[in-house]
Amino acid sequence: MKRYTRMWVLFLAFVFCACLVPYQGNAAEAVTLRYSIMFAAPHRQTQVVNEWCKEVEKQTNGRVKVTVFLMNTLTPPVQTYDSVVKGIADMGLADAAYTRGKFPLTEVVGLPLGYKSATQATKMTNAFYNKFKPKEWDETKVMYFYSHGPGILHSKKQVSKLEDVKGLKIRSQGVAANIAQALGGAPVGMPMTESYDALSKGVVDSILCPMEAMKGWKLAEVVGFHTLSYPTAYTSAHFVVMNKSKWNAISPADQKVIEKINEEWIAREGKAWDEIDKEAVEVVQARGNKIISLSNEEGTRWSNAVKPLLDEYVKDMKAKGLSGDEVLKFCVDYLKANQ
Repeated sequence: MKRYTRMWVLFLAFVFCACLVPYQGNAAEAVTLRYSIMFAAPHRQTQVVNEWCKEVEKQTNGRVKVTVFLMNTLTPPVQTYDSVVKGIADMGLADAAYTRGKFPLTEVVGLPLGYKSATQATKMTNAFYNKFKPKEWDETKVMYFYSHGPGILHSKKQVSKLEDVKGLKIRSQGVAANIAQALGGAPVGMPMTESYDALSKGVVDSILCPMEAMKGWKLAEVVGFHTLSYPTAYTSAHFVVMNKSKWNAISPADQKVIEKINEEWIAREGKAWDEIDKEAVEVVQARGNKIISLSNEEGTRWSNAVKPLLDEYVKDMKAKGLSGDEVLKFCVDYLKANQ
């Protein structure tokens, strides 16, 4: 009888101790994310994405895993954001300029502000978001933004002065289309994935984009001239966002880990873009393509031609009840202070 009593006491003690252990629930279960990106496997940005995925899995001890879908195989670039909102993709990377008007306040990033580097542009884009937190992004959990290097003009014919731009069919997305038009060209909108064929077949004569595309998208094969139009250089806000429900399925502890990784990747993204810009210059030179610099006088002419776009942005934002003047001033001041 005493033996059974001892066994019963031991059993009750075990149950009591078990109740003291916190229930882990879903926090211990692995969360797998489907990540849609717009780049091909060899692109440097795909490598950066893969490095992010590995780091997340490593630092969460496998509790968060990511499967990457390349070249828009999961979602078209113009639908990436909405696909993340709807849960078709759990995460998405795309260019905000692909959906003109959807992210109005963020269009400030695409204005011809004369960017010097991808690192500068990327830091400014994240600083802008962190300060103003535009409601246009509220349907998703924003991981971070990054911006490519200075967007300049690449063409199938030589462009060394403003008059040479007149009538050019220029592939340009978002606010960059306004830049093309302000310079005298005819903007033609299309995703970057269609640009190579469009240039090779003569659908467009030129393209506004960063130098890296000459290597990453092999565009150096279908253009022969590169105008260093830095006075009107623009960039674009590439977003990395996650479905909110999927984010909430991740434990708070792992969310903090991921947010810390995101901060590190902002710097990595800018650095990676700058590196491939330099590599692209080498590709261009090796092919014998011509790089054209603008004189100070000519650069001023280009800059003056696009100045009305800044005023139009402020006016358009005011009509939408948004503080475009404050946002534009912040970005201009940031670039001056962070050359």
